[in-house]
Amino acid sequence: MSYRSGHPSEYRQPQDAGRQAARKPVNSPTAKSEENGYTLVHAGKQVRFGPVAFWIVVGTVTTLGMWSAATATYFAFRDDVLTRLIARQAEMQYAYEDRIAELRAKVDRATSRQLLDQEQFDQKLEQIMRRQTALESRASAMGAIPDITGSVRAPSRGAAATEPATSGVPKPSPISDTAVFVAPPDREARLESRAPVIVNAPATKAAKIQGVDNVIVRLQNSLDQVERRQLASLTSLEDNLESRTRRMRGVFTDLGLDIGQLEAATPRAAMGGPFVPVKLSPDAGAFDRQLYRINISRAHVERLNRTLALVPYRKPVIGEVEFTSGFGVRSDPFLGRPAMHTGLDFRAATGDPVRATANGKVASSGWAGGYGRMVEIDHGNGLSTRYGHLSEINVKVGDVVKIGQVIGAVGSTGRSTGPHLHYETRIDGEAVDPQKFLRAGVRLSAG
Repeated sequence: MSYRSGHPSEYRQPQDAGRQAARKPVNSPTAKSEENGYTLVHAGKQVRFGPVAFWIVVGTVTTLGMWSAATATYFAFRDDVLTRLIARQAEMQYAYEDRIAELRAKVDRATSRQLLDQEQFDQKLEQIMRRQTALESRASAMGAIPDITGSVRAPSRGAAATEPATSGVPKPSPISDTAVFVAPPDREARLESRAPVIVNAPATKAAKIQGVDNVIVRLQNSLDQVERRQLASLTSLEDNLESRTRRMRGVFTDLGLDIGQLEAATPRAAMGGPFVPVKLSPDAGAFDRQLYRINISRAHVERLNRTLALVPYRKPVIGEVEFTSGFGVRSDPFLGRPAMHTGLDFRAATGDPVRATANGKVASSGWAGGYGRMVEIDHGNGLSTRYGHLSEINVKVGDVVKIGQVIGAVGSTGRSTGPHLHYETRIDGEAVDPQKFLRAGVRLSAG
């Protein structure tokens, strides 16, 4: 490597052995190659490089330049890049937080819907339970109503719901065939257990809600059926009471008896207490009003039953009724001449029981001429009955007898041609046709 002075902007090639090459001016500071190297002319000096060293220098300079450029670029754009990265990260964070907020909002909405559904379910369940309680109370009230015969119908459950009452009136249907209500589980526990299901499986939630709705509907339908059966039973009972009241009043009309006088003469059982009038609430429902009417009708029927217990409209003997002689004019069995027969002759065998046809008091007991052994019972209000030709007598004067009580036995004592019962009904001492009373009893028991 050698140095030569010259123009700062010229490159010169090295001389060969023994001669000097001609000078050639150059206009740019570029290096020109010779056979053995490169000569760099700068500021009047020449620097000669070998091929390898030259490229090393060039590579180093280039690398340094690129590094410097990269470093300058990095420092120049570093803040911008960092700002963008931070902005991107913040954007991702905000998006994540928005997504979380959206999911929380969904959970809150689902929870709110669940709370609303639960409250609605609780309200419906409470209404159904109140309604069931009311229906059970109605069933108890209906079961406590005595039937027309005077016995109290105890509330029954199960198969007894289909058994008819002794009077033909269906008993009120019990509530035992309805579903048993179970208190709902804790609300918060339900929400905690169902919250993931609400968000991730809406179809399952809808199926559960539909299932709960179906349960509510089934319960309501069951209670509707019970209520309809109760109303039908109550209506049937009211109709039966009204029909029986009409028939009972018809008995008094047919017999020409004064109901007022008979009721006044009816003996009363030992009872008492302060008078508390029955009042119906102004806002009473249809069931309460109907039950009120039934209670009034039932009290009237009971009063008529006590009065009718003094009317001899029943048979004095058991079994098929066969008359050997009717009431009215007939041919006397002993004299063969027309004579008035003041009663009915019932065909019966000696010793058959003879029963009282109404409540009353024994007015006569013993031998009575053509009657033979005879019992007369005073039923009050001028009503009386006579039982003649008895083979034996089981009561004495002054005894109080009840309907159906055996007072003697069939015989053929007195003016009789054979065993039979001579039966008479009298009003104010005058004999009347007993069949009139018997026909009234048949109409009363019909239906």
